[in-house]
Amino acid sequence: MSLNPVRPWRNIYRRKSRQIMVGRVAVGGDAPISVQTMTNTLTTDVAATIEQVSRCAVAGADIVRVSTPDEDSTRALREIVAESPVPIVADIHFHYRRAIEAAEAGAACLRINPGNIGSAERVREVVRAARDHGCSIRIGVNAGSLEKHLLEKYGEPCPEAMVESALDHIKLLQDNDFHEFKISCKASDVFLAAAAYQKLAEVTDAPIHLGITEAGGLVSGTVKSAIGLGNLLWMGIGDTIRVSLSADPVEEVKVGYEILKSLGLRHRGVTIISCPSCARQGFDVIRTVAALEERLAHVTTSMSLSIIGCVVNGPGEALMTDIGFTGGGAGAGMVYLAGRQSHKMTNDQMIDHIVELVEKKAAEIEAAATAAAAE
Repeated sequence: MSLNPVRPWRNIYRRKSRQIMVGRVAVGGDAPISVQTMTNTLTTDVAATIEQVSRCAVAGADIVRVSTPDEDSTRALREIVAESPVPIVADIHFHYRRAIEAAEAGAACLRINPGNIGSAERVREVVRAARDHGCSIRIGVNAGSLEKHLLEKYGEPCPEAMVESALDHIKLLQDNDFHEFKISCKASDVFLAAAAYQKLAEVTDAPIHLGITEAGGLVSGTVKSAIGLGNLLWMGIGDTIRVSLSADPVEEVKVGYEILKSLGLRHRGVTIISCPSCARQGFDVIRTVAALEERLAHVTTSMSLSIIGCVVNGPGEALMTDIGFTGGGAGAGMVYLAGRQSHKMTNDQMIDHIVELVEKKAAEIEAAATAAAAE
């Protein structure tokens, strides 16, 4: 039985947006919601940046953004793009020449605010470079960097000011007959970001990039992002996401997937259902789950695994998962396969055994998918 069987109350009806391409990754329309992150290495350190991009790709990142603040960085970008397993977005602020250089270097997308890069002629030059080199553009509105005239008009960053900024930037691109763009309206305040994104979703059909900017450290930022992004995704808003954490970018990718997986919007890797443990546990649940998360990180096939310490909830949770283990007595527990009791296994051999079962199940699923695709 599937972890997420089809139920009417599970349905999320996504906002209809037009589709653009970020390199080979489709964003918007009926494309899967993509997961992004951003490198925190010096872009000029090509080896370190490529290594970080590669680790993020292994973790599941669909798109990676790289900051290009100077000419040395855009020169390095060419080699990074050539070695990257995923499309690269060039992060540009103010310097229109950096945008042109990034497009020429092979960036799949330019993250800019058209209104911040100078005259109408400079905007036209950037749009021309994007069009000539097959780049899309992300308009990145941020509550912390709103235009002075909007702050004077509204008195403070607010949803109305953010959406007006977004529409102003959109118009600059549309006036140049450029429509391959997505847009974000980020804030560090969850309420402000959510309200801005809701208003934005009503006034444009452009794909929306979701993010709670400067969300914080691994724990606090994860909670903040899960609340903000989770609620918007639940409402059907969002075509691509980035979780902004003061942490290793790989952690951003992991959290992004967990948010999407919890809503049934993406399925990748092993979803572990586990109890917090208590005095009833028949084995060390916390240590076991930590070990399984590490040893199953390489499995990208979607499946579910329940690890429950005792028989209070264990059998019921196992009914809903592909593989399960429920603690019992005398140093052993029960293994469940496809929701049914299968066999007993001693606690000391359980981790190795479950890893073997998961890898076997993943191979079977992949083989079946390959066979189906070949028909």
